[in-house]
Amino acid sequence: MSADFLYAIEVLLNGLMAGVMYSLVALGFVLIFKASGVFNYAQGVMALFAALTLVGIMNGEVPFSHLINAMFGTQVHDFGWHVPALAAIGLTAVVMVFFAILVEKLILKHLIGQEPIILFMATIGLAYFMEGFGDMMWGADIKPLDVGLPKGGSIWIEENTAWLGGEGQRFFGFFIDKLDMSATLVAAILVIALTLFSQYTATGRALRAVADDHQAALSVGISLRAIWVITWSIAGFVALVAGIMWGSKSGVQFSLAFIALKALPVLMLGGFTSIPGAIVGGLIIGMGEKLFEFLAGPLIGGATENWFAYVLALIFLVFRPQGLFGERIIERV
Repeated sequence: MSADFLYAIEVLLNGLMAGVMYSLVALGFVLIFKASGVFNYAQGVMALFAALTLVGIMNGEVPFSHLINAMFGTQVHDFGWHVPALAAIGLTAVVMVFFAILVEKLILKHLIGQEPIILFMATIGLAYFMEGFGDMMWGADIKPLDVGLPKGGSIWIEENTAWLGGEGQRFFGFFIDKLDMSATLVAAILVIALTLFSQYTATGRALRAVADDHQAALSVGISLRAIWVITWSIAGFVALVAGIMWGSKSGVQFSLAFIALKALPVLMLGGFTSIPGAIVGGLIIGMGEKLFEFLAGPLIGGATENWFAYVLALIFLVFRPQGLFGERIIERV
């Protein structure tokens, strides 16, 4: 096989891996939308906040240390201990559950029966509040995150695929990032678990009932407030997983909040109500943008990854607005 063809396959594989990273963020959007019928603008910031909290707990940082030092003239920064990664992840998950309870008590319970646009505007305000609160709580500097996941290219894959190039070909094997492979495995486990939970448990069926009609769900005894706490807790856990993967890859920084923008085309392709669709949409976006950059980028000046996903999503909106796996909604007027 020619080296150019093999490099195209390598780009395709890395695009699929990148798509999994997008899908991890999109999953949180799908969960909230399925339970409340609203697009949660704060999902990207939730991933950022979870990652910041995880790093802070692991490093034994004092919350609000910058504020404390500014107010009292002290030099307090950390407690002097380090928390193991697994314990820190568990504690961060507890924090995200507590966050879900606060969101329900302070925001959502006052918006029962309101139009979806009202809930959407509430999530915009929540996103900006969380971003500022995270900055005040943990600081705005870039933080490295290491939870023990393997990083760097897989030497084993490179050595065992170099022979594909044959004699005289300048091909040295596929470069596949170990962290991307870990993200793929985690995403597969999450999708299977969430799909089973949504389809085969009483709570999962209650989530779908609430999404269809708040008032009807209340009339049959489903606690809307409890469902929202459960949903936001699960979405917070998914945000934690996404924050771990993205933070391990590029460091925990406030630009992580903008990964929500890349999840939008994923949702438009896969559908806002489909958990498997979030994964499939992410794979299509990741594969498409990498291949398009590889094949067409040199001809049109490059930097196509910045806009390719949105153009593809626009095409889907024109011809299939509900996405590949979304539910077609027909309303009588």
